[in-house]
Amino acid sequence: MDRTWLVALATAMWGTDALWRQPLATSLPSASVVFWEHVIIVVLLAPFLPRAWRALRACGWRERVAMVVIGVGSSALATTLFTTAFKVGDPVTPLVLQKLQPVFAAVAALALLRERLHRRYFAFAIPALLGAWLLAFEDPLHVEVAQLVPALLALGAAALWAAGTVLGRLVSRRIPARDVTTLRFSIGLPAAAVVLLGTGSPVAVGWHNAFGLVLLAVIPGLLALWLYYIGLRTTPAARATLAELSFPATAALVGVLVLGAQLSATQWIGFVVVVSMVAGLGWHERVSRTKLVVAPEPARA
Repeated sequence: MDRTWLVALATAMWGTDALWRQPLATSLPSASVVFWEHVIIVVLLAPFLPRAWRALRACGWRERVAMVVIGVGSSALATTLFTTAFKVGDPVTPLVLQKLQPVFAAVAALALLRERLHRRYFAFAIPALLGAWLLAFEDPLHVEVAQLVPALLALGAAALWAAGTVLGRLVSRRIPARDVTTLRFSIGLPAAAVVLLGTGSPVAVGWHNAFGLVLLAVIPGLLALWLYYIGLRTTPAARATLAELSFPATAALVGVLVLGAQLSATQWIGFVVVVSMVAGLGWHERVSRTKLVVAPEPARA
């Protein structure tokens, strides 16, 4: 059963991230926040750790390598690269190049998962990418990508997040969603600790930040990712990566309704286009006999 809608719902929950992260960002380095997110989630999932690691040991080397890439690369390193891109360059470059993530994911899904794309897939993909571009920038016709270093950092982050989608699909066909979530954060925790120490960020964050960190870890972190891997189990990666565009749409809505942000006319157009394409893709795959993304039958656990 296709669960594109569940992937879209889970990634829409990521759009609530700013509600909890923005207050923390004013007082804490990003590496400290990422580290404590991982600590809180690993503590909550501790009872499931033995089963998750047994499930991983029962898999082949492809799933094991994939899980390491997801935990270290997609969970910890990608966020660090993306944040660093903002710090060393202009604020536009990371946002521009992050829009290439669905392209990376579609190519990787074709190469690694042998997913086949129907030509009508691009009738949803191209407008969705265009809508994401419009949504990202107040004036979409005046965007400059200037520096090489932030561009490379942003491309690295986009590639790692795309790899997380494709490899998550690969692993979730063999390992239950709860165990994939547990493995992602337990493998990502040492990587987050290395980033914390490497950047010289503080471990102590103060008890006044504890409640915000818990909310950040549980809602857009643990709960959203758990639902995401449930959906990804039966949703081809090339389709899921477009459904993930519900994330910037939700983030924009949260920004306007809760955080007092304002969108330009073209940003509202982008919002409508993204929501329409994501919803239309999910509806098409549920009711149409001709699927836009055809994936091989999943291997039996």
